Amino acid sequence: MKQADSPQNGRSLRILFVCTGNTCRSPMAEVLARKTALELGMKSVEVRSAGTHAGASMPASEGARRAVARHGQSLEAHSPTGLSPELVDWADWIFVMGPGHLHQVWVFGGKEKAVLLGAFAAGEGSEAPGGGGTHLAIPDPFGGDDRQYERTYQTLKRYVELAMKRLAEGVGG
Repeated sequence: MKQADSPQNGRSLRILFVCTGNTCRSPMAEVLARKTALELGMKSVEVRSAGTHAGASMPASEGARRAVARHGQSLEAHSPTGLSPELVDWADWIFVMGPGHLHQVWVFGGKEKAVLLGAFAAGEGSEAPGGGGTHLAIPDPFGGDDRQYERTYQTLKRYVELAMKRLAEGVGG
């Protein structure tokens, strides 16, 4: 990896968040990463999200939409995207929510750029993507109440902010 905020060829740093359905965790992480990138002055960052089992007709979950709305953000325009080899190829860093998602990214050839979001935020996997322990998976709030979605939002907020700070400092460069 080159300098994190200045990838090869002078293009933007490309970050992909992956969960199961792309209706809860990864869309929340996506909006949080965009906000954090702005706050950190990271001007050349592109952020997307995808799901290993995304259904094309499902919007972001009601719980996720309410959670981000409570914090002044919106998932109203979100539509789920399925994980694909093209998205894996597009990304410089792929942050996943759990070990099963990591395996799916590896199947598409992304082993060297994928890491658990929680592990990376905790300082693991600092030399290059592909590292990090499996003990920091982010539980899926799907079907839970608003308290579960709020806990997930707060966990994602903490992890995304830490991860983005590491990237802004040039981790992996």
